[in-house]
Amino acid sequence: MVEFSSNSTDILTLQGFDLPPQGVYAAFIFATLNYLVILFCNLFLMATIITNKSLHQPMYILLFNLPINDLIGSSALFLQLIKEILLDSRYIEASNCIAQAFFIHIYGVGSLLIISAMAYDRYIAICNPLKYSTIMTNSHIAKIIASVWLVALLLIGVLFFLLLRLPRCTSLISHTYCSNPSLLALVCADTTINNIYGLFITAGLQVFSVGLILYTYLQILLACFKSKRSDTKSKALQTCATHLTVFLILECLGFFTIISYRIKQLSPHSRRIIGASNMIFPPTLNPIIYGLRTKEIRQRINMAIRKTVNP
Repeated sequence: MVEFSSNSTDILTLQGFDLPPQGVYAAFIFATLNYLVILFCNLFLMATIITNKSLHQPMYILLFNLPINDLIGSSALFLQLIKEILLDSRYIEASNCIAQAFFIHIYGVGSLLIISAMAYDRYIAICNPLKYSTIMTNSHIAKIIASVWLVALLLIGVLFFLLLRLPRCTSLISHTYCSNPSLLALVCADTTINNIYGLFITAGLQVFSVGLILYTYLQILLACFKSKRSDTKSKALQTCATHLTVFLILECLGFFTIISYRIKQLSPHSRRIIGASNMIFPPTLNPIIYGLRTKEIRQRINMAIRKTVNP
C-alpha cells in the first residue's frame, strides 16, 4: 500500500480491516458478490410490488420503502468498501466521508421508522378490520411515508449540522466506514451538545419504535386469540412474525455493536466486522424473509420464476 502523510483534514484515513495481501482478492470478490445479491434481492422485491396490482395495498406500499432504505444503507457502505479494497487505499475525502456517514444514519433511522409504520398498518388491519379501508386511505399512506422520510432527514440533518460547525484536528477514522461518532472523535472542540442530541435521538427512536411495536403486537395477539376464524388468526400471526423477525434482526445487530465497544477483550478487527454487519445482514435478509414468509409475494415470485423457466 502506498502511504503518504498529510496535515490537511480534507483527506481522512479509514482504519480498514487490515487484510493480508493474499486476502485482498477474496475480500473484493466477497464484498462485490454480497452487494450484487443485495441489489438483486431488493430490486426484485420492489419490481414484484410495482408490477403486480394485487400488491398495491397499504401493507406492500409501506413495505416498498424498506428495500429503498436498505439500498441506501448498503450502497453507502459497499461502494466505498469495494473502492477501498480495489484501489488498496484507506484514504477518503472528508466530503465523501460525511456523505457516507449521512446516508448510513438515514438508513438506521429509516429502518426503525418504516418497520414502526408497518406495525401500525398491521394493527389497524387486524384490530380494526372494518375501519381499515377508511383509515388507511392513499392520502393517509402518503402522509405516513412522507413523515417517515422527513423525520429521518430532519433528525439526521440537525445531527450533521451540529457536527459540521466544529473544527477537525485529526484525520484517522477508527472504523471501516464513516459515521457521526467516528467523525466526532476527530473534533478538537466541545462536543457536549452533539453528544446530548445524539443520545436524545437514539433513545427517543428506540422508545418510540420499541414501544409502538410492543403495544401494537400485544393488541394484535389479543385480537387473534379472540378471533374465531382460524385462517384469519394464522395469516395475522404469520405476517406479524415476519415483521418481528426483521425488527429483531435489526435490534440484535445494533445491540451487539454497542456491546462490542464495551468489551475490552474483543479485538478491534472483530469490533469492525460487527459494526459493518448492520449494513450487510438486514439488507440481505429482509427481502428474502419477506419473499419467503409473505404468501402474496411468494406466490408472485413463483409465478415470475415459472414464466421465466417456461415462457
